[in-house]
Amino acid sequence: MRRPKPGESVTEGIEGDSEEALEEIRARAEAQADASDENEYGVLGKPFDRSSPFLIGFFGAAGVACAFVLAYIVVEAEQVLVLLGLAFFLAVGLDPAVRWLYRRGLRRWIAVSVVIIASLGVFAGFVALAVPVIATQASHFANAIPHYLHQLNKPGTQLGKLNAKYHIERDIQRLLRGDGTSVGEVIGVGKVVLDLLGSVIIVVLVTVYLLADLPRVRHGIYLLAPKSRRARMVLLTDEILDRVGGYVLGNILTSFIAGFGTWVWALAWGIPYALLLGILVALLDLIPVIGSTIGGIIVALVGLTQGLGVAIATAIFYFVYRFIEDYVLTPRVMKRTVDVPGLVTVVATIIGGALLGIIGALVAIPIAAAIKLLIEQIAAPRLERS
Repeated sequence: MRRPKPGESVTEGIEGDSEEALEEIRARAEAQADASDENEYGVLGKPFDRSSPFLIGFFGAAGVACAFVLAYIVVEAEQVLVLLGLAFFLAVGLDPAVRWLYRRGLRRWIAVSVVIIASLGVFAGFVALAVPVIATQASHFANAIPHYLHQLNKPGTQLGKLNAKYHIERDIQRLLRGDGTSVGEVIGVGKVVLDLLGSVIIVVLVTVYLLADLPRVRHGIYLLAPKSRRARMVLLTDEILDRVGGYVLGNILTSFIAGFGTWVWALAWGIPYALLLGILVALLDLIPVIGSTIGGIIVALVGLTQGLGVAIATAIFYFVYRFIEDYVLTPRVMKRTVDVPGLVTVVATIIGGALLGIIGALVAIPIAAAIKLLIEQIAAPRLERS
């Protein structure tokens, strides 16, 4: 076999496309590239001349095209990316519990299973409590429909006055006749329910996989930094992920307090479905700033069944509790977990809710904590040196 001369192509002088010709080309390539057992594909060649006008123009156009394609993908896959981000947030938030069990001697997959089963058990318990109550209330409402329709036909009643002004009975009859609009609305509601169910399944599955493989994910994040800056990258990444986990645990703590307080209050004042209302308020309180307010309004409305005085007392109770939660509980918990000032908490929640709704409000505080940490540790020192 003749070794190619420097600058000569490995295919020069070889004609045809037979197997022998391809073997000869590969042998020449191995010889010219100085391939060996330690360096199977040969040594690296000289870098391209990056000052070439052609390369500058090509890479500039390719960069613009890549940016356009990336923006297009983000816009088109926005919903999926939000679900994946929520799953990552939940996995990082549950990871401290998994690591705590792991340090107690459990294997990681067993610790993950325990945490997931416990989380799903809480959700299943809420559903088990909610469904019978909803079914009972729906049955009571269905039985009361004839009475309400009778009241609509009486001009002297409050419902009769509303019917004369807004034609409620006519709209109900049109809905019951089914002129096609109701069918479309039913299909639309069914599609929303199916989309919600699919989203929940995606979030749960991705959360489980991420939680089980989170050490490998963290290692992959570390490798994204240049070797010269990787040590600092590891420390900052660990601190950010730990703050996310601390925020989730702190938020669960304040939500438990809100739910327990609701349960005790409802039992004391005879408000029906005390346990269900407590779990509902605990879940709503996971949403910063507005969650406990919505829960308080719901409990106050249910309190109307026991009288106006109970509803007013319930509204006052939640006003006082919101004051205590906003100025005593949450600042202390968030100071110890994410180190975010109260003003930043409110602003971040409002912006997150405006951008991504409930999910944005939920993840806004840990994202603000991460940005605050990066500004303090990277941007601020550079500004001081400039």
